[in-house]
Amino acid sequence: MLSEGTVLLNVEPASRDQRFVARMYRLRLFGLALGSFCVGSVLYQNQAHAAVWMLLGADVLIWPHLAYALARASANPHKTELRNLEIDSAFGGMWIALMQFNLLPSVVLAVMLSIDKVHVGGPRLLLRTLTWQLLACGLTLLACGVQFAPVTSMLNIVATFPLLIAYPLAISGAAHALLRRSYDDIRRLARLNRIDGPTGLLNRGHWQHDVAHELRRFERAHQPATLMMIDIDEFKRSNDSYGHTVGDEVIRAVAGTIRDCTRDIDIAGRYGGDEFGVVLVNTTSNCARLVAERIRARVAALRIAASPLLRCSVSIGIAEAELSMHDVRAWIKHADVALYRAKARGRNRVAAMSPTDSILDLHREHAQCA
Repeated sequence: MLSEGTVLLNVEPASRDQRFVARMYRLRLFGLALGSFCVGSVLYQNQAHAAVWMLLGADVLIWPHLAYALARASANPHKTELRNLEIDSAFGGMWIALMQFNLLPSVVLAVMLSIDKVHVGGPRLLLRTLTWQLLACGLTLLACGVQFAPVTSMLNIVATFPLLIAYPLAISGAAHALLRRSYDDIRRLARLNRIDGPTGLLNRGHWQHDVAHELRRFERAHQPATLMMIDIDEFKRSNDSYGHTVGDEVIRAVAGTIRDCTRDIDIAGRYGGDEFGVVLVNTTSNCARLVAERIRARVAALRIAASPLLRCSVSIGIAEAELSMHDVRAWIKHADVALYRAKARGRNRVAAMSPTDSILDLHREHAQCA
């Protein structure tokens, strides 16, 4: 008689369909139980034939379980449930006719059947199921020749209240749960979209976005911020010698070390294949050097389980934010030159760009190191 469905996001199709089927089964049971009071009160008042009471019992006690079994066994559970919804509406049209169009129970039953159809499939499904409802109502009139008796008694009003009140609340609760789940899924997707999967750090695009935000904050508040560019030394040679699986493990281990040595407010991301960037918020270049040295030392102490003989090291370039840096690229360029300095001086070390370094010196050294 009554049913409800939902749309699930970000789960496997089979799992989504089965959850859809299960939700509809529970709400169909609930809606039919409530609807039986509404319909039963009119049948009792009209002294309906025993066969009509048996039909009501079958609708309430057998149909929900049969619909659930059909959907569970179907190769396309979602499509089967949509057919079940059409059958629900056909039952509803039949009961409206058999109640002799008793006004309040008929209107409430039709409205409840419309609410869940709109919730499941929107106007198109509503139009389709309304067609089945009208068709079943007309066929019942032809077959049974029922009378038109729209007067609603106090018994009918009281018996309709459970359906009128409880079923919309049940649908609202299901919709609220769906919205919460969808919101959580969207948040997870947004987070996954920001994160580099292998390392758990920000990916390059979102890292640059956050760095740009920090640079603008520096320009407004003049609070210090220092950028570190970190590169794994001779990573390509290690990758070729030990294999890509070990190389991936090295990248994950270095990323984990960076996370362990920085704060939650710092902005750490994977800039390239074996290069990382970290903005240390509210941190001067001198303090950043201490953090960089801690990262360098811990990476040097790393041991990769799959290749115990492998030794890792990183070179780190440091550049504190300056007012002359009008965009992220300029800031990264300063830190990159400092990184090249560290590599030129033997790798496994930290180097910093000094505020006294001129832009001309910066370009000249960048070209020489590159």
